[in-house]
Amino acid sequence: MPHALTELKVHTVTKPVGTTSHQLDADFCVVGAGVSGISAAIESARLGRDVVLVDGLPVLGGQMMNSLIGLFCGVYGNGPAYRQLTHGIFDGIFADLGASGDLHVNRGHTITVTYDEVALGRWVERRIRELGVRVVLGASLTGVERDGRRITAVSFATRHGAVRVTAPGFVDATGDAALTWEAGLPCRIPDRTIYGSQQIVLEHLDEEHQPSREELAERVHANAAEWGLIRRDGLAFFFPGRNTAVLNMTHIPAPLDPVEASSAQLEGREQADRVVEFLRAEFPKAFGAAKVRSYGFPGRRQTRWIKGVHQLSLEEVRTGIRFDDAVARTSWPIELHDRADGYVWETFDADHVHYVPLRSLLSPDCDNLIAAGRCADGDAAALSSVRVMGPCAGQRRHHQHRGHLLSDGDPRQRRCLGVLGRQDRRHGRSLARRRHPRRRSRSARSVHRVRGLPGRDGAGAVRARPGPAQAAGRGGGRTVRGGTRDRRDAGEDGSPLLTGGSVPDVIRR
Repeated sequence: MPHALTELKVHTVTKPVGTTSHQLDADFCVVGAGVSGISAAIESARLGRDVVLVDGLPVLGGQMMNSLIGLFCGVYGNGPAYRQLTHGIFDGIFADLGASGDLHVNRGHTITVTYDEVALGRWVERRIRELGVRVVLGASLTGVERDGRRITAVSFATRHGAVRVTAPGFVDATGDAALTWEAGLPCRIPDRTIYGSQQIVLEHLDEEHQPSREELAERVHANAAEWGLIRRDGLAFFFPGRNTAVLNMTHIPAPLDPVEASSAQLEGREQADRVVEFLRAEFPKAFGAAKVRSYGFPGRRQTRWIKGVHQLSLEEVRTGIRFDDAVARTSWPIELHDRADGYVWETFDADHVHYVPLRSLLSPDCDNLIAAGRCADGDAAALSSVRVMGPCAGQRRHHQHRGHLLSDGDPRQRRCLGVLGRQDRRHGRSLARRRHPRRRSRSARSVHRVRGLPGRDGAGAVRARPGPAQAAGRGGGRTVRGGTRDRRDAGEDGSPLLTGGSVPDVIRR
C-alpha cells in the first residue's frame, strides 16, 4: 500500500582523505566464481572453512551462467556405460534442477546435460547464502602482496570502494590466471589464438522441425562463406518442450588486451546475428520466427594459465595415465579451437578416462596458491580436454584440504613441493613402463570440421538422484582407441574411486 510522504533529508559528502580499503580476513580466498570457484567455495564452506569468494562480474556463476554455455560437459564417461565421473555439486544440481524440469539429457558418444541457466543461477546463489560464504562481486583485481613464497593479501576495486582480503590460502579460479599473473608468477600462453564463442539463446522456434546435427553442420559448411560465417560448423542445443535453443556457432578471438577484448565482444555479437539470419533462411520451418532472447558474455576457452609443477601432456591424456596425486578425471575429447573455421575433435573409446594431477594446479614458486579449472597447467591440446565443467568442478575438495595446511602455516608446504617435483621427474622416467598398450584407430589426426555428430538418442528426464546413465552429449569424430582405466578401488558403479580431491599421500606426510 502507498504511504504518505514524509521528510527524507539529503546530505552532501566527499570522499575522506586517506580512506583505507574495506578489510576482510578469511581462511580461504577464492578469486573467480565460475564452476571451479563455486565448487571450491561450496566444498570448503561445507567443511567448516571461512571463505571469501570474489568475482569481477556483478553476479555469480562465471561463464557457466553468464556466457550461456547451457551444457555440462565432461561429467560422465563414454557410452555405453556412461559412468558418472564427477559428483560434488553436480549431485545436488542434478537432483534439484531435475526435479523442477530444468535439465535435459541427451545421449551420444559421451554424455552432457543441458540446463536452464536462470534456474542454475538461483541454485548457486542459494547454496552460497546457506553456507555463509562471504561474496564480493563486481571486483577488479588491482594488486597482490607477497612475502617470499607466500601471498599475504589481494586487493580489489569495486564501485563501492576498495577491498583488501587477507587469508592463509588462495585459489586462482579466474579462468585467465589473473591472480597468478598479478602475483608475478610464471604463466603460459598459447602461440596462436585459441578461439572463444559468442553463445546466444533463441526463442520462438519450432523444435518439431529442428535439423539433425549432421544436417546443420553440413549446411553451415557448404554455405558459410555466402553468409559471412567464420566458423564452418554449428551446434544448436534445443531444450525440449520450450521451443528454445542455445547456439554455439561462432568463433571469436580471446585477447588479453583490454581494448582488443572489448572489440572482440562486439564482433562476436555481429557474428551471432549473421548466424540467426542464416538459420532463418536455411531452416525456415524450425527457425523462421527465431528471435534472440539473450546474448551471453563472451565465452573464453584457453587464454592464459599457470606454469605448474607439472604440465599435463597430450600423451598423458591419450594414454589415460592415472597419477598418484590425481584430483579430477574425465573422458572428454580433445577439443582444441585453434582455427577460425573449425576445431579439433578427437574422441576416446568406451573405457577411457584421463586424469588431472594436483601438481598441475600448484605453482612451483608459491606455497599458498592453487589453481582451479582452466587455470590448470597443460599443453594446449591436453588442456582442451580438461577445461570443461566436469573436471573443473571435480578439483573441488583438494582445494579445501590443501587450504587446511595453508591456513595452518604448515612448514611442510615447501617439502611437499619438493616431493611433488621428484615425483614429476620419476613420472617422466616411468611413463613408458606405466602406459597401457595403445590400441589406436587407423587415424587419430585432428578433425577441424566435426563429422557425423550423432543426434539425440531417446533422451529423457533426469531422476531425482541421477545414475551414471543419465546425461547426454556430443559424439562423433575420430575415435582414439587407447587409455587405461585403473580398476583398483572400484566404486559402486564400477568406476575407479579418486580421493575426490582429498589430501594425497604426499600432502598428508
